[in-house]
Amino acid sequence: MADANTLVDTYPLYIDGRWVEPQAGRYADICPATEAVIATAPDADCSQVQAAIAAARRAFDSGPWAQAGPEERARCLHQLGEALRDHGGEFFALSQIEWGCVANERAMQVDSAAVMADRSAELATKLGDEPLGGTALLCHEPLGVVSILTPWNFPHCLNVMKVSNALAAGNTVVLKPSPLTPLAGLALARMIDEYTDIPPGVVNVVTPSGVEAAKLLTTDPRIDMVSFTGSSAVGCQVMSAAGSTMKRILLECGGKSASIVLDDAEITDDMLQRMLFDCCSMHAGQACILHSRLLLPDRLHDEIVDRLVDFARALRVGDPTDPSAQMGPLISATQLDRVQAYVAGAVDDGARLVTGGARPPGLDVGFYFEPTILTEVDPDARIAQEEVFGPVLSVLRYRDDEEAVAIANNSRYGLSGAVWGTDVSRAVAVARRIRTGQIAVNGCGLGEAPFGGFKQSGLGREGGGIAGLHQYMEPKAIGIPA
Repeated sequence: MADANTLVDTYPLYIDGRWVEPQAGRYADICPATEAVIATAPDADCSQVQAAIAAARRAFDSGPWAQAGPEERARCLHQLGEALRDHGGEFFALSQIEWGCVANERAMQVDSAAVMADRSAELATKLGDEPLGGTALLCHEPLGVVSILTPWNFPHCLNVMKVSNALAAGNTVVLKPSPLTPLAGLALARMIDEYTDIPPGVVNVVTPSGVEAAKLLTTDPRIDMVSFTGSSAVGCQVMSAAGSTMKRILLECGGKSASIVLDDAEITDDMLQRMLFDCCSMHAGQACILHSRLLLPDRLHDEIVDRLVDFARALRVGDPTDPSAQMGPLISATQLDRVQAYVAGAVDDGARLVTGGARPPGLDVGFYFEPTILTEVDPDARIAQEEVFGPVLSVLRYRDDEEAVAIANNSRYGLSGAVWGTDVSRAVAVARRIRTGQIAVNGCGLGEAPFGGFKQSGLGREGGGIAGLHQYMEPKAIGIPA
């Protein structure tokens, strides 16, 4: 492998504590900013995915991890957190060229990973039995082998969050990162292999490009749980495949969240810039938590749209390695074509394109798309109902609070959202009526609140303290003689 100063490398697969050459060849990993090949990734065939599952099964059933107590698990996870912190600069450099992370997103995309590993370590030491009254005791036991399937938009922090939570709960894992961001997962394997005492087989990382090899991670009977983050369409397929052996599942899927500005809101530049980021420009719009529907009352509609357009046009789109860039590229040519098609379809359906809608001037190479705002959007239009996964904001008018709530809830999704208003009691009352997993009032942070959604936004919750670890465990009640 290359020296530790770079995480861009020609990695093998990581199975049972060893680096294993792929049997299905290698595939190209493309930089979305330059369209150049930055590395080739190892393509696992079905037999190698099965070998990774077998290694995780052995490590759970009879390896040292099965006997490791919470303190030992915590020690290993703190080692991981320290390694991620020490190598944060290298992970940020990787994030810039593999998935287009810009400097103002480093904290959420990269630095948060070390915090997540340390937090999981702390939670591991807080696991314990709960008396139920009388002689009954409730304990939580690890599920066993967890397959972890992660997407390309926030790959590093999601890889670390899921792996850390699964390990803190006492499980073993097989991690499969997206074929669009394979190095993120393989670089994590390097940290585990070189800087922690996590035993062989406890964490395995495979990067198959083929559907059949990947599907084994949802169907193999040796797997006890599937933890998936990705689109709702694929989430439904994962749920169906896992159902044949009744695996436990944790699904965090798509969103089409609403940001509601009430008619008494005080409109400031800070609020609008935050809104543009949360609704449109965060990671070039490639985030399930985006508030991609903006609901405005007639009284404030034109003023807010005009000011948002000015901010959108001033946003610096460019190469993520440029410190001044505020928004980077989309992940691939396919995603760029998808976003362009959604915008064109919205205009055909009667929406008004007020800014954006094309490749930014001067950026002829790379998968770039301008921050885009559409107005006069019908609540039932495709652009208001489907997840675009690009920097596209749909603006919808409403008459009163009742209609705003109805429009916000007119969605197959329910993941995130926001309400803005001067009367906090009124804003909170509106927020309570939105069918969504998380919602912020006046931009207030949600801290360590559990994350997940209603409806087709998923099943279960990530994070949220001990409850997040319990997602990776089974409750068991024991009646103990007095």
